[in-house]
Amino acid sequence: MTYFLGLDLGTSAVKALLLSGEPTAEVRSYSVPLSLSTPRPGWSEQDPGDWWQASVRAIRELLSRTGTDAAEIQGIAVSGQMHGATLLDEAGHVLRPCILWNDQRSGAECDWITGRVGLDTLLEWVGNPALAGFTLPKLLWVRRHEPAIYSRIRTVLLPKDYLNFRLTGRLATDVSDASGTLLFDVAHRCWSEPLAQAVDVPTSWFPAALESTEVVGQVSADAADASGLHPGTPVVAGGADNACAAVGTGVVRTGQVLASIGTSGTLVAPMSEPRVDPAGRLHTFCHAVPDTWYAMGVVLSAGGSLQWWRSILFPGDEKNQTDAGYGAMLEGASRVPAGSDGLIFLPYLTGERTPHGDPDARGAFFGLSLRHGRDHLTRSVLEGVSFALADSADLMRALDVPLHTVRTTGGGAQSPLWREILASLLGSRVLTALTDSGPAFGAAILAGVGTGQWASVAEAADALVHITKETPPDEYLQGVYSGYHRLYDRLYPSLAGDFAALARLAENGDRR
Repeated sequence: MTYFLGLDLGTSAVKALLLSGEPTAEVRSYSVPLSLSTPRPGWSEQDPGDWWQASVRAIRELLSRTGTDAAEIQGIAVSGQMHGATLLDEAGHVLRPCILWNDQRSGAECDWITGRVGLDTLLEWVGNPALAGFTLPKLLWVRRHEPAIYSRIRTVLLPKDYLNFRLTGRLATDVSDASGTLLFDVAHRCWSEPLAQAVDVPTSWFPAALESTEVVGQVSADAADASGLHPGTPVVAGGADNACAAVGTGVVRTGQVLASIGTSGTLVAPMSEPRVDPAGRLHTFCHAVPDTWYAMGVVLSAGGSLQWWRSILFPGDEKNQTDAGYGAMLEGASRVPAGSDGLIFLPYLTGERTPHGDPDARGAFFGLSLRHGRDHLTRSVLEGVSFALADSADLMRALDVPLHTVRTTGGGAQSPLWREILASLLGSRVLTALTDSGPAFGAAILAGVGTGQWASVAEAADALVHITKETPPDEYLQGVYSGYHRLYDRLYPSLAGDFAALARLAENGDRR
């Protein structure tokens, strides 16, 4: 039997997935949870060593539970959370915990970059504005606040590239992940020397950027001993989680759209050429498919908002902290009318990315009254996240990016109610694939393409991705949500100044 291993480094877990190369394309997986450190409000960090240990455990458990001979694995690829700044010294040792994608501490550095270079020039050079989630502002934060660590940096890796380094001993990244650093010329698929010089950060710290289907190296003897993998197994570059999720759901051509509702929420639409929103509200990134790009909108707290709300409802309740707890919440929400009886949720629990790009933005329930119970609040969370994703769709349409059919992935996509809300707000059919393993599945496909099992990513996606459910827009819901969506869009501009004032008050309180 021939297998391909996809490894997905998420925020909350590492998932190892085996994809068979046979016509049946059997899929089996195993996940190991990860913890998150939040030393201060708005900060988010993880220890890269924990990623490796979780990966080793996930791989060993998967091989053991499936009885798979590691020699049957013909290729490996890793998908990972984007933007994280993993800093290595000259010996390849990690210098500090990785500052993650949803960390908002570098707002001042973003302002400095924009002031030094100008928004229009940033969009010309790297296709994206300076946002706190990106890698470059994090580096400048370290330079300003941790100069002793900054002086020892010799390599900057993205999270999944650290796992490739541990697997192979080779330093490399791929174009889809590099796109989210703010130091990558997305249009030309290379590092931006002009921006690096403007901010005085050496591009020598950043490894070669390969296409996602290129081979990085082979599993080393040390990595094989730790993980149970076969030494010499090819490791393909892999890609950013959103790009891999798109591959894993078959979103590899223009007109197809991926709506992912994991910890964050994303809307991803492939493009045959890079198109940039003139105000920088959307991301323009390289796809894991060669000669393809995608436009992306991001909601930083999508499924994360529902997870937060569940933790409020059921603190310390182990029974309701399982998937059963989600099921009960969503069943209750389904009994609440559309619009949650006049309640709107702003999902800015960790700041926001699209369309506002505001690290100070915070969550809110607007319209609370005595008539509202927990089921109303649950439904308003689903609706608020969906309003935010619909804002991204509106921006894409303004760029003439075609949005014909939507495919879903992530935990939130398992909810029929959430899919119905999303289909109605996006005005498109929402399709669900048989395998909802998202980025890990996409990474396994890239491993197969990179080692010659399939001739192209599109060919592999056509053969392996099978649609099993279709959720059409609901005309009644569309009518109800049109007014609520307009009101939702007016709330952020009304509160933006107050969000900034609140952030200053909270920062002053932290200094006691």
